[in-house]
Amino acid sequence: MSNHHSHEFLGFGTSAPPNVIPDWLFMFLFFPPVRTTKGGIPIEAPYGLRKIEAVLMEKGFDVLTVDPDHLKPHLEDAKILAIHVMDPFGWGPSSSTFSRILRSGEPYLAKYFRLLLEKPEVREAKKRGLKIVVGGPGVWQFKYDQKFLKDHGIDVVVLGEGEKIVPKVMEDLLSGKSLPQFIGSDGLDEQAIKQSPSIEEIPEIKNPSVNGLVEIGRGCPRHCKFCSVTLRPLRWYPYEKIEKEIRVNVRAGIKGGILHAEDVLLYGSKNWIPKPEKVIKLQKLAKKYYKTISWSHASFAAVAANPKLIKECSEIICDGNQSWWGVEMGIETASYKLLCKTMRGKVLPFKPEEWYDVLIQAAGIMNDNNLVPACTLITGLPGETDEDVIKTIELIDDLKWFKSLIVPLFFVPMGQLRNLDWFKLEDLTELQKELMIKCLRHDIYWARKFAFEYLNGTKKLLLPLYFFFIWCIERVGRKRKILA
Repeated sequence: MSNHHSHEFLGFGTSAPPNVIPDWLFMFLFFPPVRTTKGGIPIEAPYGLRKIEAVLMEKGFDVLTVDPDHLKPHLEDAKILAIHVMDPFGWGPSSSTFSRILRSGEPYLAKYFRLLLEKPEVREAKKRGLKIVVGGPGVWQFKYDQKFLKDHGIDVVVLGEGEKIVPKVMEDLLSGKSLPQFIGSDGLDEQAIKQSPSIEEIPEIKNPSVNGLVEIGRGCPRHCKFCSVTLRPLRWYPYEKIEKEIRVNVRAGIKGGILHAEDVLLYGSKNWIPKPEKVIKLQKLAKKYYKTISWSHASFAAVAANPKLIKECSEIICDGNQSWWGVEMGIETASYKLLCKTMRGKVLPFKPEEWYDVLIQAAGIMNDNNLVPACTLITGLPGETDEDVIKTIELIDDLKWFKSLIVPLFFVPMGQLRNLDWFKLEDLTELQKELMIKCLRHDIYWARKFAFEYLNGTKKLLLPLYFFFIWCIERVGRKRKILA
């Protein structure tokens, strides 16, 4: 539980395994302990936890969100310990990629989840009858290792959205009922549809979220086959609901925030065409309260679909308090063939054969308007050939000028592709290695360029340490003869 020095993107450091940087220094750089009040109550907590906390409070449960490092005094009388997991075994795309390439053990986020369950106070409470429930985006991983559940005393795994079913799970556990180990659904079946809460059934958070993150909607209309989020129905929060949550964060002294959706530029839209008036009103609302804002996700297609909208957003966001804003975006591949096969909706409202040009055009629009993205590629998509990889390599060469990070991640079977095989390090072709090296060179160059901008306001001591981290990556790259 950390706010990553108030820089959300640094949180990706938790998906790395132990490496050339000492553990204590790596933790200090990327996931220092969250600020707490007396008793270990975090001032900020992950947004997913805050949602479950809110719904349980509204249902009358005695619930408290606690920092993992301060659990002991709270477990003496606790009946249930509920844990939010993002990537419990480090099998997500970024974790599995980094850990396989570095070959140096389990990722930090997997290590600290395991250590949490192995704490003496947790094991002692378990002997006294404590029930353990886990939920969150990473719970799909438990299906692959159910022995871990038994060995670590996990009683229930909640799949999918939790607002409607978690209160019933807690009620049943408190009354002594026997429950199946997996409850809910993370698929496209009828159960998942019934489980998905309406906007009215989703409560506003009662306490502040990490880095002021507020959800503006759920689901995605693009339906990429590799993505699990597209399995949810599309819902957008009204402005009033968003404003209430922003106020909760601002009252706690949080000065910057993140607007969270799978594509912020599609706010209020039922398809792939942005609604400028709704998006502009949303930015004005956020800047009314937050000094700085960023977006969790957006799409290249939505940027290219309305360049004027990006310009107008930039004029609102880039005021005297900030000169740029960040977002995570998916390139995934530059191959027209793979686009058609696994993510046809990603290019809408454009045609699939226009994808390469859409990427170049959107990159130019973002550069011109101070929007700096962290982009992902998927290495080893099902059916990927050398021809597909060459096309993506050409794209990276054409984007040398693009102020961005571009991170290639190994294919992980999720969403509609969950039954396919994982891409393994041993499967890397020479062309795929070349692609990854080109991305590494691109990222080192641009990380140095905008480190001062990104870390503006961070403790002065940290900046040289991050440059030291970049230097360490370069040193290892040169040692392995992959960086000139």
